[in-house]
Amino acid sequence: MQKPYKKKNIPKKKILTAAKKIKLLILDVDGVLTDGSIILDNHGNELKFFHVRDGHGIKMLMLSGVHVALITGRQSQVVEKRADELGIRDVFQKCYDKKIAYDELIRKYSLDDSEIAYVGDDIVDIPILKKVGFPVVVADAHEEVKAFAHMITTKEGGRGAVREICDLLLQAKGLREDLTDGNP
Repeated sequence: MQKPYKKKNIPKKKILTAAKKIKLLILDVDGVLTDGSIILDNHGNELKFFHVRDGHGIKMLMLSGVHVALITGRQSQVVEKRADELGIRDVFQKCYDKKIAYDELIRKYSLDDSEIAYVGDDIVDIPILKKVGFPVVVADAHEEVKAFAHMITTKEGGRGAVREICDLLLQAKGLREDLTDGNP
């Protein structure tokens, strides 16, 4: 078994160096883009809550040329709608083996593992967290998963964690000021 990353021993400079290389950000959905709650109404319709700042961060990152993809084990029309609103084209739902979607994305964009960031929250995310150049978990991730991250967000899933990662990636690429000055 591969040893987990020692997140506490990774200096900020090394994190920024890894983040600077990122050309694709892959996000889990439940527990990362949402707080992990699944709300069903009396008619069986599923509701999910997304944080508006996460969406804005994703849009800024995509404007900077970084691709964004979603991989989730669940199937939901709500996820399709949110991805469409944000302009995310690569959406893999009902994906029980996330490595299959991951490999498809690597082929599609001709990327190396070091050029990919992944944000997860649970044990099903560990195989991809082990592969990518910049593995990230949200603050409220399962404890076992945190050992595999180069970075743990200060925000919880669905509460601004994705924006935190987007801001870091933009900062690492030296693009944060360009976007806040209105010059994407």
